[in-house]
Amino acid sequence: MAVLCRPAVAVPEHVITVEETLEHARRVHADHPQLPLALRLISNTGVRKRHLIRPISETLQHPGFEVRNRIYEEQAKLRVPAVVSRALANSGLRAEDIDLLVYVSCTGFMMPSMTSWLINSMGFRHDTRQLPIAQLGCAAGGAAINRAHDFCTAYPDLNALIVACEFCSLCYQPDDHDIGSLLSNGLFGDAVAAAVVRGSGGSGVLLERNAAAMIPNTEDWISYQVKATGFHFRLDKRVPTTMEPLAPALRALADRHRWDVAGLDFYIVHAGGPRILDDLTKFLGVPPVAFRYSRATLTEYGNIASGVVLDALLRMFDEGSVPDRARGLIAGFGPGISAEMAVGRWVSGPEATIARPRGERVAVARPLGGR
Repeated sequence: MAVLCRPAVAVPEHVITVEETLEHARRVHADHPQLPLALRLISNTGVRKRHLIRPISETLQHPGFEVRNRIYEEQAKLRVPAVVSRALANSGLRAEDIDLLVYVSCTGFMMPSMTSWLINSMGFRHDTRQLPIAQLGCAAGGAAINRAHDFCTAYPDLNALIVACEFCSLCYQPDDHDIGSLLSNGLFGDAVAAAVVRGSGGSGVLLERNAAAMIPNTEDWISYQVKATGFHFRLDKRVPTTMEPLAPALRALADRHRWDVAGLDFYIVHAGGPRILDDLTKFLGVPPVAFRYSRATLTEYGNIASGVVLDALLRMFDEGSVPDRARGLIAGFGPGISAEMAVGRWVSGPEATIARPRGERVAVARPLGGR
């Protein structure tokens, strides 16, 4: 029995609205021949605002890859511990109860991983297993849930903690002028999210089955080009069409579980953009309201990469309308083009202590023994 408990999510204090994004694009890329197209695409994302770890004036500067990666490490160490603490409290567990740390991020690099720093800084046991995932992009949120599910299925008395830390603003490249890059500049936001998967006990989503899928020969549709200036995001114009070939994989997972994918009670999916959600509505045969949690994340925070599924899940917890034993689907999509999917039921258990309600605009705290 692996139960995905109530997540904790925090977004940084610096906010940029879509109106400000469009104004910056007009000013910075005034001579771009396809600027009207880029502005129209950004306007159609449905993103109203995004949160950034630094003011926009600093975000638009490029001090070099080394400095940016140092900022990533500093900001992760400042912001992750508070979110982890709330996720643990939400699950009713302590740091010493965690047996596996899964840390996912595609916007910065550390070795040793943040998992090592967390173990040494937050009271996790020194025999805690570590699983850092760095190259699955937005799909990593779903992959983290699935690897934690696998672990707790193999070791039903143990527990896993998932952490997603994405500072997408650190990947802004002022000299990238292709349409995909300009669109990403108005789409992605920064956030930290965490959740516990308990091997036994707890309330939340009882994970029952998971699967993965990949569309052949699409590995260059979403990618990073790693240059001296850092990560350069590449987005193929065909990416918005990928739900048509991936929807059958979602349907097949539900079919193997003897569930009708169109008749589930909740859907927690990665919101890479509005077209993704619109196409899933069509190809899965579900009403648009089914993706309200994912759409709310996209609207309020933008695409926060691997953190989307955890934030959408938290919104479902907050709504409080899911009945016991309700059946649902969780899915993350990303480079490959790949999908990480799971199905499970809503289960009620002993009430876990909720550390703090959402609305956590600022979550910067020094960790235990911080340095």
